[in-house]
Amino acid sequence: MAESTPGIDFPFTVWDIANMERTVSDGVVYTVHYTVTHFEDGEQVSAYGSVGLEAPAPASMIPYAELTKETVIQWVKDHFGAEKVSEIEAALSAQVQEKLHPTKASGTPWLEDNLLVE
Repeated sequence: MAESTPGIDFPFTVWDIANMERTVSDGVVYTVHYTVTHFEDGEQVSAYGSVGLEAPAPASMIPYAELTKETVIQWVKDHFGAEKVSEIEAALSAQVQEKLHPTKASGTPWLEDNLLVE
């Protein structure tokens, strides 16, 4: 069943920034905590992670107050590289597909009501 929301094409994946850790004296961000959420056919799954960052060269330093979510998301994606970003997104899509079309379940056949789909 394809989801229908005007202006939104399904499936899609959203990267977001949950938090950042920085050095107060110079504003250098050294850890980024991120989430990745995949939406497909009325289901969604999410992943959370953290990446450590190297201090930037002084010439390329963006003042902390001028950072945008988009910039920091790009830092996270650059940290992983395009191939790993694709792998993360594909893994989340596979999790949604498992929710939609389960291949594993648990329970006992004599107690039909206790069958649990994993």
